[in-house]
Amino acid sequence: MLTTLKNNRTSILLVFLCMLFYIVFAYDLDRSDFIKLIILFGALFFISYKIIQINQDRFWLLAGIGIIFRLLFIAVLPNLSQDFYRFIWDGRLITQGISPYLFTPENYIEDTSNSFVTIVNQAQELYNGMGSLNRSHFSNYPAINQLCFAIASVFAGKSILGSVMVVRIILILADIGILCIGKKLLVKLHLNPNQIFWYFLNPFIVIELTGNLHFEGVMLFFLIASLYLLHQKKWLGSAGLLGISVSVKLIPLLFLPLYYRWFSTDLNKGFFKLAGFYFIVLGTVIFTFTPFLSAQFISNFSETIFLWFQDFEFNASIYYIIRWMGFKIVGWNMIAIIGKILPLFVILVILLFTFLRKNKSTQQLITSMLFGVSIYFLFSTTIHPWYIATPLLLSVFTKYNFPVIWSLAVILSYTAYGVDGFSENLYLVALEYLLVIGFFIWELIQLRKETVFSSKL
Repeated sequence: MLTTLKNNRTSILLVFLCMLFYIVFAYDLDRSDFIKLIILFGALFFISYKIIQINQDRFWLLAGIGIIFRLLFIAVLPNLSQDFYRFIWDGRLITQGISPYLFTPENYIEDTSNSFVTIVNQAQELYNGMGSLNRSHFSNYPAINQLCFAIASVFAGKSILGSVMVVRIILILADIGILCIGKKLLVKLHLNPNQIFWYFLNPFIVIELTGNLHFEGVMLFFLIASLYLLHQKKWLGSAGLLGISVSVKLIPLLFLPLYYRWFSTDLNKGFFKLAGFYFIVLGTVIFTFTPFLSAQFISNFSETIFLWFQDFEFNASIYYIIRWMGFKIVGWNMIAIIGKILPLFVILVILLFTFLRKNKSTQQLITSMLFGVSIYFLFSTTIHPWYIATPLLLSVFTKYNFPVIWSLAVILSYTAYGVDGFSENLYLVALEYLLVIGFFIWELIQLRKETVFSSKL
């Protein structure tokens, strides 16, 4: 026992340091204290890297450490995001048989009859906590998301913290699922299974998903499970899981065109399989939304989705450059116009990846997904930190590591939440994207050199 402790003393020390920093992060940090936030995050990132490096051949030890880190957040309210108040709000509406897509929280609170306030437990507290954007807009969380919110409402009753804990357990289980299936997929792809820890032990994932209750992890669990089945040629199950993934977060819709080349390898049945694949994916999505379907739902949901492209701005990269040019040329913010054009450009890029890249192997397909979603984010008007979870996980199954750098640099965006209110530091935003894009270009150069060298052997 003593010998074991002595041989692993460095690892033990690092794990305890990480635990201490996570506890401080979870229980003694205000979002407005940017200096403290960035110091803690930077320290956690470095120590986690060392833990992975030292224990690179000890998969289940690293898995256990990752689970322990997540459990440290189990009984605390998120401190970097207010979205969870809306999660609880929507969940409590559903358990009362009310669609969360038909009215905004403002509609209910301002109802002169006050009939609604008695339906939602702690309505005023939830309303005050969720922030102005969530108060004034229809819910944009897809159906499987809403199911998770409803489960939290059923099991936690009237407790806000209880609801948070139930949601957090769901997210931890999703991450464990990603760990297990991701390991299997890495083995199938003849890659190092320990690469999954660049996701599972990444402080960004622990803090943003487990700590702040963002559902990218649930979406990614179904996406990776879908890719695992696809690799095994089980495309029917793969399509169903991809549809569920879309019903958690809509982002996987972006990947649908990329499957064309993968199915086209079968010249005789490829087209029919592809059509069937798309039919199952979209059919699954529609099925999950069935309890909420109505003309009003479609109108409200689409209205809220379009707002993300035409009204909201945060931590953008290329869009901010175009916006600055717009101010210089016309003298006003052109987001309503630019926000309509940029998605069309992204669709064009995705189509180019569809028809110009091979995408005939699982790894090629995932690499195209990584490029596609990264370009989508680079041209988006709004990039919240937790969005980076998607390229980060996809990168684990490729030769690219720039999303790991992005998961570190994105913390700079939190400087916007100061003690004096919301105000972005565009110099730090520029630094974030210079680091990410610079590292990506460097990786492209290195991989090209390796390819040229290998071809000469």
